[in-house]
Amino acid sequence: MSPTDSAKPRARVAEARRNRQNLITVATKVFQSSQRVSLEEIARQAGVGIGTLYRHFPTREALVEAVYRDQEDRLRTGALELLATHPPKEALRLWMDLFADWAVTKHGMIDTLRVIISSGRLEFAQMRAELVAVVRMFLDAGIAAGDIRPDADAETIAATLAGILTVAGNSEQRDQAARMLSLLVDGLRPIV
Repeated sequence: MSPTDSAKPRARVAEARRNRQNLITVATKVFQSSQRVSLEEIARQAGVGIGTLYRHFPTREALVEAVYRDQEDRLRTGALELLATHPPKEALRLWMDLFADWAVTKHGMIDTLRVIISSGRLEFAQMRAELVAVVRMFLDAGIAAGDIRPDADAETIAATLAGILTVAGNSEQRDQAARMLSLLVDGLRPIV
């Protein structure tokens, strides 16, 4: 086997990974538009054939689940990066913007997400627990730094965050959501 023969499978694997991530990226943008777009259109926008899309995601549910999990990973990674580079309270507020972007993406795939949740592939309790865990990470850091009140409760903050994005979670309501999120974070100041 020549060196170029062994390089071909690696190149195909790398191309498949790039295609998969590109499909997730394009689908994320499409789902943010809240329009029901065909898988064929997603493949076209990603610059691949429909066969490539179906090789990676045999159903709409599989693509939506991949987008959901990708966004979830980005939220977790974003939280860690923000905490490493900003004071905890400021990091929390910046992360809330990431969470709001994620909520907008969910609007365009909500019907399919409901199907996935009802099938048991995603569990609402697990989704909520992950949100609470990330919020708790910010609160613990903020309480230790003295810039978040010690009685702040991660479950309450997570529920309030979800409530805000329920009433102002569309992309057209971005300014309203930002004001509401800032009020939430301002309410976390230590009481003196």
